[in-house]
Amino acid sequence: MIELKKTEDTALAKLLSEKRKASRLFRFGVAGSKAKNVKEGRTLRKDIARILTLMKERGVVR
Repeated sequence: MIELKKTEDTALAKLLSEKRKASRLFRFGVAGSKAKNVKEGRTLRKDIARILTLMKERGVVR
């Protein structure tokens, strides 16, 4: 969380899109029984929530 606070707004937006893409791919992997680590989905959701929280605190997200 500390390293996220130090990142710039554009980097946070890029990281958010990467995490959302990874989450989408993970969900399809679980549906197709390709994912081995099922806890990865939980960590991805929490990372996305952390990024969105920081962006809302900064006023980046409407």
